[in-house]
Amino acid sequence: MNLKKLHKTKALEFYTAEVRTAFKMPYFEGGVSAGFPSPAEDYMHAKLDLNELLVEHPSATYYVRVNGDSMLGAGIVSGDLLVVDRSIAVTNNCIVVAHIDGEFTVKRIKKTKTKMFLQAENENYKPIEITEEMDFELFGVVVHAIHHFV
Repeated sequence: MNLKKLHKTKALEFYTAEVRTAFKMPYFEGGVSAGFPSPAEDYMHAKLDLNELLVEHPSATYYVRVNGDSMLGAGIVSGDLLVVDRSIAVTNNCIVVAHIDGEFTVKRIKKTKTKMFLQAENENYKPIEITEEMDFELFGVVVHAIHHFV
């Protein structure tokens, strides 16, 4: 994945989704056991292109680097790289990148019959009720989170 930085805010860094170059990596089709170890195979089955796996709509996809801890309960931590697709419909409970009154944030959408909230996945943060007075825009749905463990 070739990342070209577009914009940086206090909470997020934005990158374009460069998918013209294939990025094929070894892929073990049999998977890996998370329980007891399974016998190793002597060869790889295929090559996997991460662009093909992570990006369904290239012209509508971008990457965002997360800064902060408001989405810990969703498994999103500071430093993670989110794959965000602007072409996917926003639905209740999906995780989105939003722009509110000049600030970008990543939160879960919570809708009721008459109201919409941006809900953090950390009890230290209160829900944000979206009102007509706010300068509010949804920037896309988070489709993948790439987590760095080391």
